[in-house]
Amino acid sequence: MGSNAKGRTVMEVGDDGVALITIINPPVNSLSFDVLFSLKENYEQALRRNDVKAIVITGAKGKFSGGFDIGAFGGLQGGQKAEFSRPGFIAVEVLTDVVEAARKPSVAAIDGLALGGGLEIAMTCHARISTPTAQLGLPELQLGLIPGFGGTQRLPRLVGLPKSLEMMLTSKPVKGEEAFNLGLVDALVSPNELVSTARRWALEILERRRPWVASLYKTSKLESLGEAREILKFARAQVRKQAPNVKHPLVCIDVIEEGIVSGPRAGLWKEAEAFQELLHSDTCKSLVHVFFSQRGTSKVPGVTDLGLVPRHVKKVAIIGGGLMGSGIATALILSNYPVILKEVNEKFLQAGIDRIKANLQSRVKKGKMTQEKFDKTISLIKGTLGYESFKDVDMVIEAVIEKVSLKQQIFSELEKYCPSHCILASNTSTIDLNLIGEKTKSQDRIVGAHFFSPAHVMPLLEIVRTNKTSPQIIVDLLDVGKKIRKTPVVVGNCTGFAVNRMFFPYTQSGLLLIERGADVYQIDKVITKFGMPMGPFRLADLVGFGVAIATGTQFIENFPERTYKSLLIPLMQEDGRAGETTRKGFYTYGDKRRANPDPELKKYIEKSRNISGVDIDPKLVKLSEKDIVEMIFFPVVNEACRVLAEGIAVKAADLDIASVMGMGFPPYRGGLIFWADSLGSKYIYSKLEEWSKIYGEFFKPCAYLAERAAKGAPLSAPLDQAKSRL
Repeated sequence: MGSNAKGRTVMEVGDDGVALITIINPPVNSLSFDVLFSLKENYEQALRRNDVKAIVITGAKGKFSGGFDIGAFGGLQGGQKAEFSRPGFIAVEVLTDVVEAARKPSVAAIDGLALGGGLEIAMTCHARISTPTAQLGLPELQLGLIPGFGGTQRLPRLVGLPKSLEMMLTSKPVKGEEAFNLGLVDALVSPNELVSTARRWALEILERRRPWVASLYKTSKLESLGEAREILKFARAQVRKQAPNVKHPLVCIDVIEEGIVSGPRAGLWKEAEAFQELLHSDTCKSLVHVFFSQRGTSKVPGVTDLGLVPRHVKKVAIIGGGLMGSGIATALILSNYPVILKEVNEKFLQAGIDRIKANLQSRVKKGKMTQEKFDKTISLIKGTLGYESFKDVDMVIEAVIEKVSLKQQIFSELEKYCPSHCILASNTSTIDLNLIGEKTKSQDRIVGAHFFSPAHVMPLLEIVRTNKTSPQIIVDLLDVGKKIRKTPVVVGNCTGFAVNRMFFPYTQSGLLLIERGADVYQIDKVITKFGMPMGPFRLADLVGFGVAIATGTQFIENFPERTYKSLLIPLMQEDGRAGETTRKGFYTYGDKRRANPDPELKKYIEKSRNISGVDIDPKLVKLSEKDIVEMIFFPVVNEACRVLAEGIAVKAADLDIASVMGMGFPPYRGGLIFWADSLGSKYIYSKLEEWSKIYGEFFKPCAYLAERAAKGAPLSAPLDQAKSRL
């Protein structure tokens, strides 16, 4: 959506009297200030020229426009090109009063993308011609904004209120074919006929052989006022239920309503004022930060700046067909990678293939995959019980149980059977990769490829490098990650890597609180209200107590001074409660796997409290929501600071993306570190210091956090800026 190159538009006038204005701003013809200024100048020139009868607007190289350049938001906030930063200037004074009100007809010729401001420009034209595969949409709400160039007023008038609300509130684009059926575009043509058809159409409008439609004043698709109010009321109720912590979707609905009740021009001015206000909101700043941070994860100093070209990975082998292995295989075959799945016996192998089939069948049921595509995709998977077929694989991903000796044995075998260029990856979530590769001579090829469950759904891929992993291997895996539609984050090698290490205090904080009198279900409720998919105890049930104990043991062994050692989960497991799989954990689960509070839990908490020798703290019995959020998340922030200080993560923004995509931290809060910086390092340090004096080392602030707090520096500032101990 953004570009550093100076964008522009060019105008050519043909012998037919049609001016063709082309938006040029690679890679997606985004609407920077330069583009908008140039568009205004060329349009006004076309209106003045006597040899111009009609106008066609299009985008260069098969893309109409990917929307407003997000990189220019700073300009809008700071007043760059003052006239353009005035609320309403673009929406009203340029697009409405110059383009839409022009005495010469205009047609938008749409191919590739017409998103955000791109679609809004197209909607101000008097007709739209599209290719069947073009994508048209208004995704501004993903950035904490609303459409700002008149989209809230024109889209409902072109496609009706229900569909326009769906398109704006979900940010989902429609293809050209659907856009034609909705009435958003007037004709569908092939790309090579697009501009010529648009030119003819513009002239036919001039000759009154086609309708000359100003979308802003079209009313045939709008419902009656009473019906419209009912639709908007229902939309508000849905938004309050699904997105209670953000206000911009409700603002969008209010702006749409203003146009319906008070007229479209009043709606445009309200849209402009609301857009400007939202632009300065914390939600917008957070979501824009996530947008850029996500695109920055694939830039790794000392790796991606060496000029290395990714090698072509033609075939992948996966060892282990359990939940993770089958999920990884699914992600790979969905992106057309042939996969060999290895298991120890026929029974396990068939179970693994059946899981992959079930993952694909689920897509067929939801209408996301045809039966023909299912058959083609499943044919890419081949099962094996031995290593003989590994002789021509380019990458192996080991996904067996977390047992060091087993993994060491597998990697020794891989070294014998795989070609010398083959990437040797492990999906381990906690075990040190140097330990896994200890008995091989191929440490430069060993890398972590840590997927999150379910692997074919979760968007994050943690790429873990050791001191010996070659940059070429990282570049290759970054490329594979991109091709299987994952957001890759490159991290260093340590217990738990980045995500699991940052978040190991998440459940431990909860255990410390409930052993001292806090309520399990209140904690989960508050953390869910904060925006997490689930609280620490519901998450422990989902993951299963076996996994929780295994990973917890790793952290206790490696970070004994700062882990909270509770016997609550082992006590429950001893009694046959192991989480959701056994239908009993912190919650009980009925036939529909719905989590229900369990009164029996109290006896386990009391038993654990007695063994630990801790007393109920009256202050923790009646914790406020703010205190719960801080006592659960500040230890997580503290551990994230250690991850930064040790160089495990390249930059703070990578941890923000890892927290959002790996753990479901709310993106509208900007990610873990971004959120922490909104509170300030001094405040977080002071709270942790206070709690550590009462409850011990678990809360003790680390040196990195202490240094930042002493200087009043943000946690996200690069290390040298805060003169870190590194």
